[in-house]
Amino acid sequence: MLHIVNGDTVAAKLKQGAVRGDILVWREIYSEGPVFPDLSEPSGRALRADYLENALRIPREEYIEGCRSQEQRLSRFRDYDEIVLWFEHDLFDQTMLCYLLHWFSRQSPGRTTLNLLCIGSFPGVESFRGLGQLTVEQLKTLSGTWHPVGRRELELGRACWEAYASPDPRHLVRLLQGDVAALPFVREAFRFHLSRFPSLRNGLGIVETTTLEEVRRGLQQPLALFRQTGERLHWFGMGDIQYWHILEQMASGPHPLIRIEDAGDAMPGCADSAPSPEFRNSRVVLTEAGRRVLDGEEDRVALNGIDCWLGGVRLQGKERIWRWDDAGETIVMPGADEV
Repeated sequence: MLHIVNGDTVAAKLKQGAVRGDILVWREIYSEGPVFPDLSEPSGRALRADYLENALRIPREEYIEGCRSQEQRLSRFRDYDEIVLWFEHDLFDQTMLCYLLHWFSRQSPGRTTLNLLCIGSFPGVESFRGLGQLTVEQLKTLSGTWHPVGRRELELGRACWEAYASPDPRHLVRLLQGDVAALPFVREAFRFHLSRFPSLRNGLGIVETTTLEEVRRGLQQPLALFRQTGERLHWFGMGDIQYWHILEQMASGPHPLIRIEDAGDAMPGCADSAPSPEFRNSRVVLTEAGRRVLDGEEDRVALNGIDCWLGGVRLQGKERIWRWDDAGETIVMPGADEV
């Protein structure tokens, strides 16, 4: 049996006797940076590797080699009678799950059975955020509770990944308006993804809005901001290096929305075991431009432009940008044709 899990913390606990079999940690952050329907294609992988190195300081060659290594191991899945996918409810995990379901939907399984364990809560855990919270004993109780993946789950996973990786986010909007019951967490997870797009009101995504609100309330230390923002936006499953990049972007441009005072020379990255003391003790301060944008008096994109990837969509420039209409729960862009 092969268990495919969402992180090293879960893997380490499973290895302490929670399950039998081999374990493959799937190391990716599909909720960050450019994605494409086929990520094994060299040009797309190179673009993604460049982005992750520049944005999150993940070394390019290390990333590419890691992808090759885990994909080679995945390609040998027929060596096992059973595969179990261990995932949870948030965007970080749901993008990973849909990627793997997309991959398996194109394979001939042979004698191998694909199983899924995907949860959004656990008995006795009041604020469930993920499998990594659980003890070895708690994880043991989940062993054997997985179920075989059926055709509906494979097809929906494939459709979700292709819509998420599309350069037109309206495909994802339309998919979520249909029947997605086969994967019960995809609707909320991908709706959260859509709310990361610049809003019609002021050009802020949900993470930037939440951050500025917390700073205005008096929360100024980066680690405290990360914890509180992550708590409020638990559907993201956001890692710290993702959040440091968001802070860095908000502190950049002609009209920065925040200042990060006394942070030292560099933001923390993937290679850092922990943020430097200077960064830990720095202060995040709301600028006047940040206040005006938060209050809807200015538009962040109009002030500073934008250049980022959300799934398969690249947002670039100041005009004709896909935006999130919170009232209508949809994606719009002035002048865009209907799908």
